[in-house]
Amino acid sequence: MNVFELRERVVGDYAEYVRSFVEIKDPPIGGRAVDEALDERLLWPEPYIGLNPAFQPGSWIDDLVAQGLLHPEWSRIFRRKEHPDDAGAPLRLHCHQEDAIRHAHSDRSYVLTTGTGSGKSLAYIIPIVDLVLRTGSGSGIKAIVVYPMNALANSQMGELEKFLTFGYPAGQSPVRYDRYTGQEPDEKRNEIIADPPDVLLTNYVMLELILTRVRERQLVTRARPQIPRTRRAAHVPRSGRSGRRLPRSARAVPVTPVARSVSARRPPWPPRVASRSSNARSPGSRASCSVHVSSWPT
Repeated sequence: MNVFELRERVVGDYAEYVRSFVEIKDPPIGGRAVDEALDERLLWPEPYIGLNPAFQPGSWIDDLVAQGLLHPEWSRIFRRKEHPDDAGAPLRLHCHQEDAIRHAHSDRSYVLTTGTGSGKSLAYIIPIVDLVLRTGSGSGIKAIVVYPMNALANSQMGELEKFLTFGYPAGQSPVRYDRYTGQEPDEKRNEIIADPPDVLLTNYVMLELILTRVRERQLVTRARPQIPRTRRAAHVPRSGRSGRRLPRSARAVPVTPVARSVSARRPPWPPRVASRSSNARSPGSRASCSVHVSSWPT
């Protein structure tokens, strides 16, 4: 696909649509001002081109498996898979993802702040799935992942499907996961309550209802013995400079006190270009992500 040709087709269709209902009978206005403005592409400017620098690369999953940091099954799970029968190609972590995984492996809580599309989800999904692999699947909920919007939970379901279902025979995923966001029919909810998955994806509204509804509260009751109190993680969009205290509404758990901060660095930038990203930095500056490790009471 040629993105520039695609852009011209989309803009051409939009221009034809706009002109179809613009009819000004006053020639000085319609024939000159408006037509000239449309011809000069006032409503559809030239395409914007920007460069998105990569984050500092970390270790390969196979290396972390060889070090004993991750369960051996991760060599089969964490791969680039395109379809259900695809065994996949090896994938490499970003440096800040590796740092977060190491902190979680050491039973230290952490907060990861970084920009959009930088792989925050993997920074907590990998430790969660690794815990399930080590303790065994099917013994109740081991992790409850809370999202602010259903769209994020739905998106994460798709990612989990690619990693935990693609490349495995039907019904033989090494980790069971499910979504409980209020969108499910009663039959599905009853199924989840009767036989909870290892990982439950939900939103903050449904979590509150789960805690207050007697019948659904057993989901949390069953999860309580499974989830180590020392393994807690939060990930939030980066807002402001490193070290800035997060607003209360953005914190998943108390953050006191910060004992150590590890920040990822990006490789040297290409020549400076115009960018719409709020995370744009000058050459040599810190990347817009950091891992904060705090000594929370257990």
